[in-house]
Amino acid sequence: MSGADRRSAPEDGVPTGLRTAAAWSWRMVVVLVGAYVLLYAAAYVAVVIVPVIVALLLAALLQPGAAWLVRHGWREAPAAFAMLLVGLAVVAGIITLVVERFTAGFADLADQVSQGLEQVESFVVRTFPITTNQLEDAVSQAQEFLVRDEESLATGAITTATTVGEVFTGILLALFTLFFFLKDGRSIWLWLVGLLPPDSRAYIDEAARRSWRTLISYVRATVAVALVDAIGIGIGLAVLGVPLVIPLAALVFLGAFIPIIGSFLAGSVAVLVALVSVGPIKALIALGVVVAVMQLEGHVLQPLLLGRAVHVHPLAVVLSIAAGLLIGGIFGALIAVPTVACANVAGTYLSRRHDGPRPPEPRPERAKPAVGTS
Repeated sequence: MSGADRRSAPEDGVPTGLRTAAAWSWRMVVVLVGAYVLLYAAAYVAVVIVPVIVALLLAALLQPGAAWLVRHGWREAPAAFAMLLVGLAVVAGIITLVVERFTAGFADLADQVSQGLEQVESFVVRTFPITTNQLEDAVSQAQEFLVRDEESLATGAITTATTVGEVFTGILLALFTLFFFLKDGRSIWLWLVGLLPPDSRAYIDEAARRSWRTLISYVRATVAVALVDAIGIGIGLAVLGVPLVIPLAALVFLGAFIPIIGSFLAGSVAVLVALVSVGPIKALIALGVVVAVMQLEGHVLQPLLLGRAVHVHPLAVVLSIAAGLLIGGIFGALIAVPTVACANVAGTYLSRRHDGPRPPEPRPERAKPAVGTS
């Protein structure tokens, strides 16, 4: 018997399907273990990872402006600093006009929602064969959540920073990182690409370019959709005479950054407040306003602003948000959809990279060295 026959003999009785399944199984186990180790390491240094991700999202929003300034004669450093100031001004304006107003009206908002939940409980008990005790636990938990988490909800639910010092350090790190992303983003990427095998650099660079364009489109569209949702629902509530319009509009604006689920939950709070303050008829009208705005977002704004470049199936959106909540809390839910969108674009391109012409080769030699020598 030859050597080849002896090597294949032990597998003669194993079905081909079982051998294929075994080969895939151990590879999947390795991938899952690697993903777990990566997530564990990321959680361990979350105080560093979170500011870098925030800086990356802000860079996707501000980098086109910095590139426009460079094309019109500005040097990289002044252009990056100018856009950094613009970003600071926008963020400060959002904090002033949205978060502070929301915080100021949150106590009244929590009371209104609690009363609305009590009225819903009475209606359900009278209408359906459900006892009061079966609903009391759910209502009390919701009321406790509103009161206990007032500060975290009003400030964006920062779950990764537990002290003021960590928050301040994270803000400084995000600003510092954002400046260099705007100034040397391409150079940093070229240095990273230079660490890869030469044969794969062109394809990885092209996949990264497509993912970056996707991220830019996503951030722009998300901000625009959040503004439209907040303005549309806010105007509807104001016309109906619902109190706390600005805090409710602020809640809708913040909730819109979590696609599908966030806007729905924020709109539900607005309907509850309308039920208590202006009665069931206007509450139904408020519900109609919320549904109309959600339909406008889902069928007009999202396809128009995002297009095919950021197309992700609604099921994938919901599952990614759920996974993000389990892994990283609210911050994980915020970055889940752009992560899936960018991974989808990059993975689709890499799986079909040989279908078209080879992309241009990156020039890692043009990157600024990570460590300089005198």
